[in-house]
This record gives sequence, structure tokens and C-alpha cells, in this order.
Amino acid sequence: MSDDAVPFTRSSLTFLRGLRRHNERPWFEEHRADYEGRIRAPLVSLVEEMDVRLAAFAPEMVGNPRRSPFRIHRDIRFSNDKSPYKTHAAAWFYHCDAGHGVGTATAHGGAGFYFHLEPGASQMGGGIWMPPRPTLNAIRTAIDESPRALSTILSKSAIRDEFGELADEARLSRMPRGYPDTHPAASLLKYQSFTVGRELSDAEVIGSGLIDTLVGAFERILPLVRWINTALGLRTLARR
Repeated sequence: MSDDAVPFTRSSLTFLRGLRRHNERPWFEEHRADYEGRIRAPLVSLVEEMDVRLAAFAPEMVGNPRRSPFRIHRDIRFSNDKSPYKTHAAAWFYHCDAGHGVGTATAHGGAGFYFHLEPGASQMGGGIWMPPRPTLNAIRTAIDESPRALSTILSKSAIRDEFGELADEARLSRMPRGYPDTHPAASLLKYQSFTVGRELSDAEVIGSGLIDTLVGAFERILPLVRWINTALGLRTLARR
């Protein structure tokens, strides 16, 4: 981390534990300064530092201090849980041509990298999560046209040894419409998300090596991210 970057500390995790126990507006407002100093400011610093690092090995990917961090406020409009705040902090690093949307029902932001801070449940990863139907169809078309390309990337030890297989949330039990059961990439065509990741320990997220850990992981995930973005018509850059 650069000298100007502010790392997460034990007090960052303490704040999130407190928010989990007191997820209500009066408590949050009373501790707003703690949120700004222990969560928001370190997260923005991490995003700014990661943007510098991304420019060196994945120039088309960016971290924007205004757009990459997720809001602390929950969308409770359609939820039975009316707790107003998320009890974690997170950031999304996205393709410069695609915008920062992730998991939206409209235009998708393409594949990118993700960091999630939560006591006992922090994680990092990359790929594309639950894309809308047109985006998913474009990915399936790319798999259909080159059945071995994605499986070759996923079988590389750099990804397999650290992250294992694609996360199988919402994976179909049957083949999607229009594809035969005998398709050479049948297992991949059943996915509706294309992400890999791993958990981060509390020691890792409050340690001085967090940025280096994220950079190393994102470098290993980059072939997957670039394959997806290429399938979506997004360019790969040699430099910014």
C-alpha cells in the first residue's frame, strides 16, 4: 500500500460487528464518524491504490473512488428485512468501457473484480455475477462457438489451485433451451453466473499485505475476466 493509503484495522471490524448488533439509524448516526474513518476512508483509499495497480497489469479495468464502493444503505423496498444498513463493505473494479453496474436488470457492467469486507466472512473474487439474459446469452454463444476455451482457462493451476471451480449458485440442473445434452461444453452452459473467489481471513484484511494479496489474486483471475469481457465485445487494453 502507498504511504497515503489507509489500511483497515481491528476497529474497522469492530464497527461492522457493532452495526450488525445495532442495525438502526440512531446508532449509525451516533457512530457515523467511526464509519467514515474506519470503513469509508480506508475503502476509498483501497480503491484508489488498486486503480494504480490495475493500470499496470489490466489497464482496461478501473477502480473509481466514487463508483467502485458499494453504498452502505440497503435497498429495502421489496424486502421483508427492513434493516437499513449492510453489515459489510465492498468494492467492484470494472471495465472502463462498460460502466460500474453489477447484477442489474439493465445494461450490465461486464466482468470485473470484487472485494468484500465482513468480520469472519471477507472475500475476494472476479467474474460476472447473475448477468441479465442478453449478457448471459452472449456468454453462452461464446462457449458454444469455442467449447474448450473457457474450460482451458478454468483448468489452469493459477485459478484451480487457489479458487477451485466456478461458484455454482443458481446453476441449472438441465441444459438451457436450444443446447443438446451432448454438447461438449454442457457443464459450462448450465451456469448462470461465472465467478471464482475465496475467503479472506480477518488477519488478511487488516494486514499490511492486503493490496498485494488482492493484486496477486486479480492477476490470476484476469484470464477469466478478459475471456468474459471479450465475449461481450469489450476490448483488452495494452495501456491506459
